Amino acid sequence: MASLQNNLQISALDLRLAIMAGVLAAMALGFHLVTGNFLTAENLYNIAQQSAVVGIVAAAIGLIIVARHIDLSVGSVLATVGVLVAYLMYSKGWHWLPASLAGLGLSLAIATYQGWLVAYLGVPSFVVTLGGLMSFRGVAFLISDGRTQPVTDADFLLIGGGLDGALGPLWSWVLGLALSALIVWNSFSRRRSALAHGFERRPLWFDLALAGFFVLLTLVFVAVMCAYQLPTKPQAQGIPNPVLIWGAVVMAMAFIVNRTSFGRYVYAIGGNPEAALLVGIPVKRVMLKLFLLLAVMVTIAAIVAVSRLNAGTSSLGNGMELYVIAAAVIGGVALAGGSGTVLGTVLGSLIIQFLESGLLLLDVGIGYRMVIIGQVLIVAVVFDVVYRRATGERMT
Repeated sequence: MASLQNNLQISALDLRLAIMAGVLAAMALGFHLVTGNFLTAENLYNIAQQSAVVGIVAAAIGLIIVARHIDLSVGSVLATVGVLVAYLMYSKGWHWLPASLAGLGLSLAIATYQGWLVAYLGVPSFVVTLGGLMSFRGVAFLISDGRTQPVTDADFLLIGGGLDGALGPLWSWVLGLALSALIVWNSFSRRRSALAHGFERRPLWFDLALAGFFVLLTLVFVAVMCAYQLPTKPQAQGIPNPVLIWGAVVMAMAFIVNRTSFGRYVYAIGGNPEAALLVGIPVKRVMLKLFLLLAVMVTIAAIVAVSRLNAGTSSLGNGMELYVIAAAVIGGVALAGGSGTVLGTVLGSLIIQFLESGLLLLDVGIGYRMVIIGQVLIVAVVFDVVYRRATGERMT
């Protein structure tokens, strides 16, 4: 088994992602066998939309954890930003674009404050963001004065999906085929790059099979999204806008991680902060930028959340810190730092949402759902420890 893994150049992290994908497929099949309607187009369409907000934040908080830090305030900051955007639109009559920019400005200010305390003063991020969890929930309440701020701007509501917030079948298939072509091109580009630099290449059949699998997955996803049609509309929905935004965020984060020095610095800091400092990496500046990057993603998620709910409330994002951290950990981000992928956070977010949706279809009460999801997080951490010991990955 180890010899085959070496020949195919499959890392322990790649194998873990494959296991998580298998878990996701098993969950979907199991819930469908029990409920009979889990794998319907309508349910999968709703799951895709509902996963977007958590997935957007998880993509960034995964990097925070990779760098050996944590942010427990993301749910409260999301509520603060969301309420501010809705308040400016509803109470002050602002257009949604400047209102959203104001929300981004507030989020960046919060990130600068918390990031400076962590990076430059050395205050543990757990303590700083734990205080933020409480404080910024209070700020959200103060902005809204405890009242719901409704949103009615038709253009803004398209961001969160809904009746007209989807790409439609034609453009969904165009996007799906374009992504399929990109997957194939990326596979052959990697082979050419490996040959040019004198590295050993994986067997051609394996790369073709891997690319074919992701192409098939992409096209099946598009087909499912295009199979869902509202009774009041003449055509199918296609890919919903929140999923498009989530996909754009994931691609941007993957580019940052894999193609920029900043991304390499984050992993180096997570692997060994002292060594990173000694080799000249500006650790403090990188950490501050990392918190600012998370602030941007929280703002995007807040805008999507407010648009989906048609309102901003101080309870927005309640418990989100649990969901995004669980998504990152389940997706393979090491709590010890230095390891994890953006793709893993996507799988983790879907696993969380599959579990939530399946339990809802089984009519499990909210108290039991909270117990189950909390225990799933513990199981994910236990699996992380056992798996890293079995594969020889770094534990501390």
